[in-house]
Amino acid sequence: MSQPTFQHALSRLIEIPSVSSTLPDLDMSNLPVINELAAWFEVMGFQCEIQPLPHAPHKANLIATLGSGPGGLVFAGHTDTVPYDESLWKSSPFALEERNNRFYGLGVCDMKGFFALVMEAVREFLQAPLKAPLIILATADEESSMNGARALAELGQPKARYAVVGEPTGMRPIHMHKGIMMERIQILGQSGHSSNPSLGRNAMETAHKVITDLMQFRAELAERYQNHGFTIPVPTLNLGCIHGGDNPNRICGQCQLDFDIRLLPGMDSEQLRQQIRQRLKPIAEADQVAISLESITPAIEAFSSQENSELVAACEKLTGHQAESVAFGTEAPFFSRLGMDTVVLGPGDIDQAHQPDEYLSHDRINPMIGILKSLIRQYCLS
Repeated sequence: MSQPTFQHALSRLIEIPSVSSTLPDLDMSNLPVINELAAWFEVMGFQCEIQPLPHAPHKANLIATLGSGPGGLVFAGHTDTVPYDESLWKSSPFALEERNNRFYGLGVCDMKGFFALVMEAVREFLQAPLKAPLIILATADEESSMNGARALAELGQPKARYAVVGEPTGMRPIHMHKGIMMERIQILGQSGHSSNPSLGRNAMETAHKVITDLMQFRAELAERYQNHGFTIPVPTLNLGCIHGGDNPNRICGQCQLDFDIRLLPGMDSEQLRQQIRQRLKPIAEADQVAISLESITPAIEAFSSQENSELVAACEKLTGHQAESVAFGTEAPFFSRLGMDTVVLGPGDIDQAHQPDEYLSHDRINPMIGILKSLIRQYCLS
């Protein structure tokens, strides 16, 4: 196998479906993408390790390493995409289309395109005497559970000093983003004939009290936590959906409320969960109902780069932009937890991600390759 050209690599990655979803009917394996990347990087001289996820062997991470020794630079990205509605696309989501000085395809922006750019950037360094290793990290399930990054964090891998996460940031370095916890409250009351309220315990009426208390909790969080580095400087709590009851003439016996909290750096999801449980107890006792709180998915903590980050400063200089914050989440907190100086920086725009006709502009390609080359020179050669 020979090294693919940039456009061939990009085209092939787009051709391979790798949707991850919380809905089993839509969820796919990412192994075909991982195997393709591993084959390419092995031809380029990288040592490749494919790591199946512990509880999902049809999913895997890839760690491809060039060089050896302590320290090192990681270029990290995820291999999965979100689900799609092909009827809304002007061209096939799984065929690279070039028009209007853009490349179109599912994942071209978020974020399979990053791997093709990385491959192009590393070509000139394949025979260079690296003083620190260059590590390419390709993960599974970022768009659903982030179980790929979680598995790496549990293993304590990879071990490196710096990490660049190539999510779509418009080529602006991102030094912090909010986290998210998605929670579900279940209320179990007692159904009965609506003509006599004493025959039951109305779970929907309890849900009204719970919602009121959550809104009060939201106000308290906004007073307690503030970070003016974000456009919305406070944590948010969104009441997402509610389901309960089955008929107007029956006392509502069960009710379910789903909500999320967007965490600022420094907030701990488990502490917040315990605080909410404590607030729910007196409501449950007063209404004589059972109330439970559980996580819908494991929380993703907020990300904040290291104070006086050398990597952030280098990326600010290379891009000409001061580091910013974003509201969306990435795998960055998992790499930061491993001790790596981490930044989020990629060529696409978040406005194109998760959209029909997702694209990557031609004018982003060479500048991003140049940035990646500069980072390799700075952290792996000098």
